[in-house]
Amino acid sequence: MKWLKNILREIFGLFVDDGSFALAILIWLAVVRWAPPRLHIPSGMTGVILFAGLALILAESATRYSRRKQ
Repeated sequence: MKWLKNILREIFGLFVDDGSFALAILIWLAVVRWAPPRLHIPSGMTGVILFAGLALILAESATRYSRRKQ
């Protein structure tokens, strides 16, 4: 049974290397889906907000990863 657990962990690791990075992306996607209609943000701005948030999440993750590797 241990071999099955190891296989599943490896498959999960192929898709999710950093759990906090993946969680931050999912939370940001939920916020961008929920907030604009309620805050009356124009639909053209939603894409810009989505991109900016994802870029910040990526930059933070890359910075954290580079500190870990030093």
